[in-house]
Amino acid sequence: MALRWATSARADLVRLHEFLEPVNRRAAAQAVRHLVAGAKRIPARPRLGQRLRGFAPREVRRILIGDYEIRYELTARDVFVLRVFHTREDR
Repeated sequence: MALRWATSARADLVRLHEFLEPVNRRAAAQAVRHLVAGAKRIPARPRLGQRLRGFAPREVRRILIGDYEIRYELTARDVFVLRVFHTREDR
């Protein structure tokens, strides 16, 4: 399975970095790297994340990486990262 990033997920990483950077530049970069590394592990065990029934019939799942949620969709051949956000955000 290939890992692919939706435009919205890439924008989420940019938004996260821009939010954290003024406070701590190093922490901003580290947070983004940590989330990308976590997402890269998904294809090895794609069904490990919790399935979100509200998206049926699509197979959309979520995993938590620290205080962040990564939502992704499984297809026959790929894993699509859909969104990345802090768990305190109202999403």
